Amino acid sequence: MSNKENMDLKEFEALLRAEKTKIEKNIEMILAEVSSIGTEEEIGDLEDMAELEIDNTTDQALLLQLKNQIAEIDAALGRIVQGTYGICEKTHKPIPVERLRAIPWARTVVGE
Repeated sequence: MSNKENMDLKEFEALLRAEKTKIEKNIEMILAEVSSIGTEEEIGDLEDMAELEIDNTTDQALLLQLKNQIAEIDAALGRIVQGTYGICEKTHKPIPVERLRAIPWARTVVGE
């Protein structure tokens, strides 16, 4: 890989781990919010119930998205260990370093 020599894998590993930590904190905050909703006794009418249902649905979708992002980060960390980090999974060409800095868990080059 031509840009592999130009890549500092420790930089990308640090970026990935920092992003994972941030996402895990977000997950903890959402889970704390979800669990507090169940204990609140402020549900006064159907409108409150509907609002809580919408909030719960939104929180569940966000949790799923964040968990998927952690899986992508873990996969990228695995690619670092395997020596395949920064290689497009479709074209087998190098992923530009600029793309990896923007999205460190990127699996493909842009447009693939």
